Amino acid sequence: MDNNLKNLILVFNCGSSSVKFKILNPDNEKTYLSGLIERLFSSDTHITWTYLERKYKTQIGSNIDYTFALNFIIEKILLKKKNILKNLVGIGHRVVHGGTKIKKSVLIDDKIIKYIKEANCFAPLHNPANLIGITSCIERYPILSKKNVAVFDTSFYQNMPEHAFLYAIPYIFYKQYGIRRYGAHGISHNYVAKKVCIFLKKSFDSLNVITCHLGNGASVSAICNGVCIDTSMGFTPLEGLVMGTRSGDIDPSIIFFMHKKLNIKIDDIENILARQSGLLGLSEVSSDFRYFERNYDIDESATRSVNVFCHRLAKYISSYTSVLKNRLDALVFTGGIGENVPLIRKLTLFKLSLLNFKVNVSLNDSLKLGKSGLITECDSRPAFVIPTNEELFIAQETMKIIKKT
Repeated sequence: MDNNLKNLILVFNCGSSSVKFKILNPDNEKTYLSGLIERLFSSDTHITWTYLERKYKTQIGSNIDYTFALNFIIEKILLKKKNILKNLVGIGHRVVHGGTKIKKSVLIDDKIIKYIKEANCFAPLHNPANLIGITSCIERYPILSKKNVAVFDTSFYQNMPEHAFLYAIPYIFYKQYGIRRYGAHGISHNYVAKKVCIFLKKSFDSLNVITCHLGNGASVSAICNGVCIDTSMGFTPLEGLVMGTRSGDIDPSIIFFMHKKLNIKIDDIENILARQSGLLGLSEVSSDFRYFERNYDIDESATRSVNVFCHRLAKYISSYTSVLKNRLDALVFTGGIGENVPLIRKLTLFKLSLLNFKVNVSLNDSLKLGKSGLITECDSRPAFVIPTNEELFIAQETMKIIKKT
């Protein structure tokens, strides 16, 4: 038996339409079991998982929610791997939003659960799902009930300058109610920024990069001397880029128009902007980027959606060059779309030629499915694809916290 089997961490990462899980050794980074449930709440929810390098795939059903998905993972997979479960020393949970009270990774207790619930309003598509994962693990694995750790996306943005996180609304709303830019995807942005240091042969505290986490949720961050100084997601993960089902930036007056002129209820508007907009709303067909990649330049709705997505992305990237103190070391693409859709990277870099980005089409097309590397020409400003590994980052944070207890 593998000697490293003794110090394992189970990680749950509940996204806006998926659940990832992984059991790994955070010291040697070896993964023993990993899986992904995709397309929650759709007609085609399925799970893929790998156990000791053997792969499995199962169709689950339609309109599956987080509770069902987590119970499926626990009952059908994890509880049947008793030789691994007995070697768990902790459970790490990705939590999108720590609100105003939690600023770093923490051991979970009743008070922390209460704070996460209070922050639900900041991340309504994520925090409730993260809480389901937490409560499921505490109930199903009582022996580890005091070894659950929450790792927050918002922690990466705690040192953003005030001029970047404040909104131009009456200051009292920030002082009394905490209305400010909080950001999201911080775990991923942090991870890939540290990884690009290896390619650039730079220390993290001297690094100036723009990182693009592109998936069903999408965001861009500007990192200056190892500190995130701006990011596209805001008070909630609804702000910023075009996403799978989220609108990203819109004129706030659209909400008033929809409510007053079209007589749409506020709750319904919130649902439209968070779950019926973005790529799904633009295309009227799908939020799955595999559809857009297959149909770009063939189907009008796919072309329209991709062009809007890349236009917004290029605007954010170019605007963030202005805050990086006259130096941009590199651009990084990550996330499900950023790692696996060369079309998006190519179209976006074409729009950034003024910044001396020159895509190498052959290199760009070759990087998919977990591959990392440079995708630009020798005389170009560098752009990289770096697969994110939020689960490894969470596991390492979890082990740090547990060792302190």
